[in-house]
Amino acid sequence: MSSGNRILQYSLAINEALHQIMAADKSVFLIGQGVKSPWYVGNTTGGLLKKYGASRIIDTPVSENAVTGTAVGAAIAGMRSVVVHPRIDFMVYAFDPVINEAANYHYMFGGRVCVPVVIWGIVNRGGEQAAQHSQSLHALFAHIPGLKVVMPSTPYDAKGLMIAAIKDNNPVLFIDDRWLYGIKGNVPRDMYTVPIGRAVIRKKGRDVTLISVSYMAEVSRQAALMLVKQGISVELIDLRTVKPLDKEMVLRSLKKTGRLIIADGGWKTCGMAAEISASISEEGFRYLKVPIKRITLPDIPAPASSVLEKAYYPSIGDIVSAAKKMMQKSA
Repeated sequence: MSSGNRILQYSLAINEALHQIMAADKSVFLIGQGVKSPWYVGNTTGGLLKKYGASRIIDTPVSENAVTGTAVGAAIAGMRSVVVHPRIDFMVYAFDPVINEAANYHYMFGGRVCVPVVIWGIVNRGGEQAAQHSQSLHALFAHIPGLKVVMPSTPYDAKGLMIAAIKDNNPVLFIDDRWLYGIKGNVPRDMYTVPIGRAVIRKKGRDVTLISVSYMAEVSRQAALMLVKQGISVELIDLRTVKPLDKEMVLRSLKKTGRLIIADGGWKTCGMAAEISASISEEGFRYLKVPIKRITLPDIPAPASSVLEKAYYPSIGDIVSAAKKMMQKSA
């Protein structure tokens, strides 16, 4: 197999990751709603059923708690489970096996029991899907000890983090956003991993540190390109992992720029942006030239109107405006 890079779509990068890890490790299996449907999970599971059969690609009824409990139990018994939730909103039905069981077993048994399960939740925001089909719950899961939470924004990271998550010996929440599925990027043909807990600098800059994750990392990238044309140099950090958080990289960047904007696709109160703000204020307050700015969803449920959605979701313009105001305040 050639190790060269080529351009690959985000959803197909996940598909390639699943094909390669399942070929390499017979203990890996996929279970969940719509895993045999190209539409239901956005082409991420194409060809898996034909290649690996119904014993390893298990399409289930709508029963989130039972299906997730099955995956957790199989992981405790020695399998490597990947359980997919095509709408992360309905993972709330599976809180018991995820939060009470999977997250705690390694600790409760003194490290002698591992739970190698990947809980894969897909965010389906926008498209007039309203409040019960548009939620990104990453901050909620990041709150729980024993869970790791990864959120890729590029095809390269989608493949590498999926493989890393499956190889991990304890629970990993792999959360992606369907708005990313059509994005294309360079992806190596060989199997590789992206380290969990390590952020990446997408663009170096000197004026403002802009950190984001998942789809907001793509929005931030476009905002950073616009700001360069206006004379503002942005250091763009893609967290890739929400928990554990790579605070060291953020602090190093903040020490250089003195200005921090956090762009998150979740809500403001008690969200990811709030946690980062608190952590950085505790350890890097002396570096701040101006207060931290959070760009998030407002603390209301998602609307069902396309007109209201445009106002509800953070935009490129929101980030550009925040950076310009920040520069003016510290001039």
